[in-house]
Amino acid sequence: MGRGKLSNINMSGDSDLEIEEAFRRAQKAHNNKAKLVASLKNRYNKLDDKTEFHEEFIRCLKYAMIIYTRDPAVENVIDFATKFAASFETPVNEDAEEEEEEEEEEEDENGFLNFLFNFLLESHGANSHAVRFRVCQLVNKLLGSLSENAQVDDNLCDRIHEAMLVRVADKYPNVRIQAALAMARLQDPSNLDCPTIKAYVLLLENDSNPEVRRAVLSCIAPSASTLPKIYKRTRDVKEKVRKLAYQVLAEKVHLRALSIAQRVSLLHEGLSDSADSVKEVVKTHLLPAWLQLLKGDVLQLLHRLDVENCAETAVTTLHAIFSMATSPDELLQNGVRLDERKLIPVDSLTCENVLYWRALCEFVKSKGNEGEELLEQLLPEAAIFAEYLYSYLRSVTRLSEEQKADMTQLEMAMTQEFVGQQLIMLVGCLDSSEEGGRKRMVAVLQEILVMPNTPTSLIGLIVEKLIGLLRDDTQKIQMVAEIISDVREPILPMSEPVDENEKRKKQVRLAEVRVQIMEAKQTLEECISCQDFSRAAELKDSISQLEELKNQLALEDSQPADNIKEQRVEKSDPETLLKCLTMCAELFKQMNIKRGICPTMNALIESLILPSVSNPNPAVRNMAVICLGTAALHSKDLANTHLVLLLQITQLDEPKIRISALRALVDQLLLNGLNILQDKSAPISQAPDSPDNSNGQPEQQTEEESTVQSILKMLSEFLDSEICELRTETAEGLAKLMYCGRILSPKLLSRLVLLWYNPVTEDDQRLRHCLGVFLQLYARASRTNQECVEESFLPTMRTLFNAPVTSPLSEVDTSNVAELFVELTRPSTLVQPAAIQAVSVHDSMAVRICNEILRDVSAPEVRLYCKTLSWLEINTESGPANSELQLLLKDILQEVKDKFCTRVIEKLCNQLNGDRCSKSASNQDTTLLTLDDNTGEVNKEELKPKRAKRGQKKASTAKNGKKANKAELSSDENDEENVPEAPPSVRPSRRAKIAALDKTKQDLTALMNQEANSS
Repeated sequence: MGRGKLSNINMSGDSDLEIEEAFRRAQKAHNNKAKLVASLKNRYNKLDDKTEFHEEFIRCLKYAMIIYTRDPAVENVIDFATKFAASFETPVNEDAEEEEEEEEEEEDENGFLNFLFNFLLESHGANSHAVRFRVCQLVNKLLGSLSENAQVDDNLCDRIHEAMLVRVADKYPNVRIQAALAMARLQDPSNLDCPTIKAYVLLLENDSNPEVRRAVLSCIAPSASTLPKIYKRTRDVKEKVRKLAYQVLAEKVHLRALSIAQRVSLLHEGLSDSADSVKEVVKTHLLPAWLQLLKGDVLQLLHRLDVENCAETAVTTLHAIFSMATSPDELLQNGVRLDERKLIPVDSLTCENVLYWRALCEFVKSKGNEGEELLEQLLPEAAIFAEYLYSYLRSVTRLSEEQKADMTQLEMAMTQEFVGQQLIMLVGCLDSSEEGGRKRMVAVLQEILVMPNTPTSLIGLIVEKLIGLLRDDTQKIQMVAEIISDVREPILPMSEPVDENEKRKKQVRLAEVRVQIMEAKQTLEECISCQDFSRAAELKDSISQLEELKNQLALEDSQPADNIKEQRVEKSDPETLLKCLTMCAELFKQMNIKRGICPTMNALIESLILPSVSNPNPAVRNMAVICLGTAALHSKDLANTHLVLLLQITQLDEPKIRISALRALVDQLLLNGLNILQDKSAPISQAPDSPDNSNGQPEQQTEEESTVQSILKMLSEFLDSEICELRTETAEGLAKLMYCGRILSPKLLSRLVLLWYNPVTEDDQRLRHCLGVFLQLYARASRTNQECVEESFLPTMRTLFNAPVTSPLSEVDTSNVAELFVELTRPSTLVQPAAIQAVSVHDSMAVRICNEILRDVSAPEVRLYCKTLSWLEINTESGPANSELQLLLKDILQEVKDKFCTRVIEKLCNQLNGDRCSKSASNQDTTLLTLDDNTGEVNKEELKPKRAKRGQKKASTAKNGKKANKAELSSDENDEENVPEAPPSVRPSRRAKIAALDKTKQDLTALMNQEANSS
């Protein structure tokens, strides 16, 4: 019988020919299958005895069921058979109860359908995977062709369910896919013990084939129990699975069914996914679906994301929504409502509308000249916005410690800070070309920084915007220094006490004036009685003067005793120091490090930063350390002066402050290298192999060399720290130093690999991710780095082999570690492959492994070393390295007694000798088959896709995301047979692979022709 063809079927009898003709025509896509179904059904209905028809139909169907490939002719036949069987379904009578006669008629009508189901259920356990695949496909299509209210016999339904539950555990992915699809209408989401749901969940979490996971995702019903499993698939390793997971969530899951954290995570991870197709699905499916549920209200969507805690994710989401807008008017319609000043009224400001305003302005500004006209409609002039910003920040509530205990007031204050933050960020979108508006904005930002109620969390952002508006570097430094001085030493009214002697003198003088007035009045009366009017006039004038003097003295005496004067007072409270240090740190960040340290910046360091390093408040100390580390990047001399201080802080202070000091130290080493402390320059790419290896060092070491050793020893000790954050920060710092070439140390690299595999760090996702990316990029960067990886191989393996049982390292899979090193050192993985050299990294690695084997040939790890040798890409060309390796292999053959090791070494010797004749290639399978049983089991286990154990991870995570085992990769993604093969000990050449493939094709073609002729 020809493959995919039914034209060679020979049958006798008119009725048989009609069945045959129907199947023959069904193979062609242009034929109308509905007419074929109607014609064949008419023939079926005329028959009294349906048995012969059933047998002939099944016989014709079997020809299609034994073909595994998805040929169009075969698929057309399967579709035809499905439509013919589904045509016998009887509609359910919903108006009246079914009577016995109707039930009997239905049984007759469904007779063919039941017969076909029975045949398929009897065949689902066939040995041929093609038959099992077609059985599950037919069941799937049959159940899918039935109407929504179709009725199937309970017994038959149970049998179908049981059969498909067996088939979802089939060896072949395509069979599992069809079985999973077939059970879509058999699941019961409301039943927690539903076997179909359990099978779906098991496949989603454990099936190694991505197409199986996609099939389950497409048909699993969302429920309280299945939603977390669907959500988890958005983080699947395969792009297609992640894409479908987002589609399922968009189409089948309501927004309210997801928690706020899940919504934020979906948007954050989806819009930042490495695959463009996943990003597009989130943009075009998930976001429109959510907006449709909210009637297009974007602000309501932001409200359901809690933008105060995920502002950046919300902005990214808004940019994605804006990018789908077809016109500028659409952006303005769904947005915020601005008044005639192009501002949101202060009493209408919310977290959602101000964030929308900021995101829209940034999006329009990013369009350049295209968005200038629209940006003018969204923002006012700089001077107007400056007054608006000042009026809002001036009204921000400053809470006391008692008020912070009230959650209502605390939430209100946090909301005000968030709104103020978004308004400050809008400063970057303003047009600063107009000088008057720019100067007014600078003045307002200065006033805001000096205001006592300005939140500390906004200080850094305000300084950033202020520096961005200034054009001269000297002016930037001077202005920030003046602001720091005004905040730290504000002008306050001060009272000065009055001298008591002066006060007593004033009182005595007042008493004298009163006595003089009384005497003058008495004399005036005497003059009047004597009618001396000229004298009386003089006395009257004198009395008036004395009265004025008395009133003046009385007024001075009634004033407060203290004299109020304004003067600068230095403040040293933690809040003030934290504000000043934040401004200082932001200044150092914004300035160019090539400028160096000017006198003003040096004064800030001496008067503010260094004294704050010893402040009792942890927050102040932490910010002071950050300032010191940032300032040290501007001056090598400053770094050399205070490096010891940073080293002390990394060991003695609180964890948070130690981490800040460690970051400053790593930044300094990245910028200047380890030779910053050395009088004589040394190659910055070299470092001692071991931080604690001082045996080879002279007794009289210079102070600089001792400090370098102390730094490396300290970093090495931090890798064993119980403080998770400190350990992670140290590993990340060492990874940066090694990747940039500041350190070249195989032993430190070995420590990082062991830390990556250590089960203790299993929950530290940041550490695992950082080291995984580092190992991949580091090994691919250069041959020098690969040589460093190769040198760290044996120390790493010895540490694992010698780990005591109580150590977590004893749980690590050593075979997986060896595979990692082999993959990292492959010459083909280099970003820029070097010219062909006589000795490759794998050649050197093979010599090291051979020497390690000869140290103790009876050690249990010899087997793993021999297996590692078979994985290496060794150069077979003649040369000194080849000769040396052959001598070592011969020595191993003489001493090793293990059969597996002997066979591997023999094959490697044949490979080095250049024995590539066809006889050797044909004997390869025979040699592998004669291995002992234990070896065979080991090889089988290697090929099975399995989940890494605790402390074990795939070596391929450091190989550009590809699986090291190509046979396993093809079995996951191929629709063809997935037959595991024993891994060859010797990698065949490309020519041998092509010859074997051509031979297979020729044999298969001949076999197909032979079968066609015989049929």
